[in-house]
Amino acid sequence: MNYKYLKPVALLLLTAGLFNSCKKDDTEEIDTTYPVIDIAAADAFPKQCSVIQRGQPFVFSAQFTDNAELGSVSIDIHHNFDHHTHSTEVDDCGMDPVKVPVKPYTLIQSYPIPAGQKTYQSSATITIPADADPGDYHFMIRVTDKAGWQTIRGLSVKVQ
Repeated sequence: MNYKYLKPVALLLLTAGLFNSCKKDDTEEIDTTYPVIDIAAADAFPKQCSVIQRGQPFVFSAQFTDNAELGSVSIDIHHNFDHHTHSTEVDDCGMDPVKVPVKPYTLIQSYPIPAGQKTYQSSATITIPADADPGDYHFMIRVTDKAGWQTIRGLSVKVQ
C-alpha cells in the first residue's frame, strides 16, 4: 500500500466532512404561505361599500391569521375622487362624480402585532375629521407575516 497519498486523501475527506456538516438543515421548513385578512365576521369593519361618518369615531376591526407567525398590519385611507382603482373586491359601490380634492383625508398607520401570534384580532379607533372632503375613499389593509409575505385588501368606502 502506498502511504504517500494517505495524508492528502485523509485531509481532503476531513475537509469535505467539515463543509458538509456546516450545510443548512434541509428539514427546516420555509414559510411560503401568505397571511389571511378576514373581514367576514359580523363585527368586522369596514367592509366593501361601508359608510363612514366624518367627525364620529369608528373601530377598524379585522382578524389576521398566518400558518407560522404574523408580523405587522397597516392601513391606508385615501380619497378616490379620480376613480383610480386597486380594489380587491368585486362589488361596485356606485361612484360619485370625479372631483378635485379640497381637503381630502389621508391616513397611513401601522399597528404592531405581538410576537409569536398566528391569529390576531385588530381593534383601532379612527376618526375622520368633520371638515374632511366627503366622497369615495379607499381603505387599504395590509398584513405582513414574519417571513415577509404580504396580503392586501383594498376596500371602497364612502365618507359622509
